[in-house]
Amino acid sequence: MQKLSLSQSLQQKLSPQQIQFIKLLQIPTAELDTRIEEELEINPALEEGMDEEYEPKEEDPFDDGDDYKERDDELDIDGYIKDEDYAGYKMQGDGNYAEEDRDMPLATSSNLTDALMQQFGYLDLSEEQRIIGLQLIGSIEADGYIRRSIQAIVNDLAFSQNIFTDTDEVEEVLHKIQSFDPPGIAARTLQECLILQLRRRDQSDPYVGLAIRIINEFFDEFSRKHYDKIQHRLNISDEALKRVVDIIIKLNPKPGSVEGESGTVQYLIPDFILTNSSGKLELSLNSKNAPELRISRSFSDMLDTYDKSKKQNKVLKETVSFVKQKLDAAKWFIDAIKQRQQTLLRTMNAIVRFQYDFFLTGEESRLRPMILKDIATMIDMDVSTVSRVANSKSIQTEFGIYPLKYFFSEGISTDSGEDVSSREVKNILKELIDNEPKLHPLSDDKLETILNERGYNIARRTVAKYREQLNIPVARLRKEL
Repeated sequence: MQKLSLSQSLQQKLSPQQIQFIKLLQIPTAELDTRIEEELEINPALEEGMDEEYEPKEEDPFDDGDDYKERDDELDIDGYIKDEDYAGYKMQGDGNYAEEDRDMPLATSSNLTDALMQQFGYLDLSEEQRIIGLQLIGSIEADGYIRRSIQAIVNDLAFSQNIFTDTDEVEEVLHKIQSFDPPGIAARTLQECLILQLRRRDQSDPYVGLAIRIINEFFDEFSRKHYDKIQHRLNISDEALKRVVDIIIKLNPKPGSVEGESGTVQYLIPDFILTNSSGKLELSLNSKNAPELRISRSFSDMLDTYDKSKKQNKVLKETVSFVKQKLDAAKWFIDAIKQRQQTLLRTMNAIVRFQYDFFLTGEESRLRPMILKDIATMIDMDVSTVSRVANSKSIQTEFGIYPLKYFFSEGISTDSGEDVSSREVKNILKELIDNEPKLHPLSDDKLETILNERGYNIARRTVAKYREQLNIPVARLRKEL
């Protein structure tokens, strides 16, 4: 038999405004414009521009008081209900849109497939070969490789195109496509890609022929940088091996990347700007982080007019309910933008105070160990809030643009008992590797010994972790002739 029971529980839920603030806080400056445009499109109660009646107060930047005065002329709500067009509200094509119609130039760009199709059109092929070629081009991935097996492509042609062929005919068409630009396109393996590129080189050069032979016969040894084995088996001089290796390493392992890139260039837009004025650091927000937004006066007056009206019809109530909802959403959004600005400045000011020596001199050795909790404690905020600020944000200084994550690092103890930033240790590690003998690179054990001799208490596994974070391969793969 079922029993009914009552239970009490406490739950903490975020308000819609808090959720909106969190989403706005974590997006970078480059995406803030897009987010504001989206809000302007869906909320007619929100407009661009500074409110004439609004004067910001330093002591209470988030005052939700009524900043709007009533006007003597009242709006006709009945007329608003009947008029379903929001004419003149920032939409091209409205009757009140005064800007002249004009042709706008559109940027065009070709991708890898377009470039290959253009070259494919010059081939003299039968109808069946043309279908096979289209299937092959469609199988080329973004980096320029075909990773599906030839037999799988034969099966695809039979099932999808009703073309019954064999691997020999498909490979015949494939070889034609492999003659296209960029060199190495439509290769099935890295080895084949390199050979296709080498065959485009001057074949009268003896080193090119030697390079083809090494890739054909000793590709595994070459990829593992076992140069001594290759040199011994081919009986070639050090100079010849060096010339051949120099030719091979200049080939493109991803031929698809040279074509079909997006024509859009991504620029890094800093969220903060730090200037040094006679030894005094001055921090400011990027102007894109402080957009001018206001509440639509017509919507505000419309709500005031309804409060004075005695009409109680259903359509009027639904309309004003819509107006009030949009007004509340617009106020929430403006408050969230203001709160975003304040949180960004509070967090960045704390980071500047913590890393003051670095921002003053630009020397990486002046960076102090700093974690998210350090900044959260300084500004009395949650660690997650600091994390959202540090994510995808950057600052422009006199020494360059730095992502905020750059300033957060762990601490490494030294023999003197001091803590230094892991960033400093990484710089020393990179310097050691840059200056190591290329023929005999330093192992992680040797790097650990050198760092310990310099006073840094660090283990070999930590050296390996930092090396991987710097995208530096192991010693064997760093070997050069």
